[in-house]
Amino acid sequence: MTGRGRYAKGVAKREEILRTALEVFSRQGYRGSSLRELAAAVNLSQAGLLHYFDSKEELFAEILRKRDELDDEAYTAPGDALGTMVAVMRHNAEVPGLVKLYTTISAAATEPDHPAHPFFVRRYEEMRQILAESIRTKQESGELDTKLDAEKLAAIMLAVADGMQLQWQFDSRHGMADHVEYLWSVLTGVEKLITR
Repeated sequence: MTGRGRYAKGVAKREEILRTALEVFSRQGYRGSSLRELAAAVNLSQAGLLHYFDSKEELFAEILRKRDELDDEAYTAPGDALGTMVAVMRHNAEVPGLVKLYTTISAAATEPDHPAHPFFVRRYEEMRQILAESIRTKQESGELDTKLDAEKLAAIMLAVADGMQLQWQFDSRHGMADHVEYLWSVLTGVEKLITR
């Protein structure tokens, strides 16, 4: 077999591992899933599974990257980054194991030497840019006050989204997407806050 054939098979196997991992983590959760179970599901040993990744932490980061890729394909509403965020959060309520994986790995990845650190740095940067652009578009159309700082508001919306995902894990009555939507409706004037 040529080197190119081995490479293509390796890429295909890695893709199979990531898609299977998404199913396993969605169904069984972060704590309920083991590398042994994941390896068995793709007909590999644990050592064989980790052959495709530099470490367990890199595998987890790649699972999250794949999740983002599939969510982008399924839920992206062109020109409406906030609508996309809300749709993804509604979907996240159906896959609590992946939400747990995300919050656990994102907290660990704050350490600069963590294998997932570059993934999260890039992810937050890209998401802030996408949200800020969407906010500027809404400002230009008159839907949102032009005095608001788009970059800061984008960072705040991401913080609210991540914070609601964390709170939701403690008490699922706190609907992740509903709270983000409510904040947005307050900012756009659809919902007025009454202060006394």
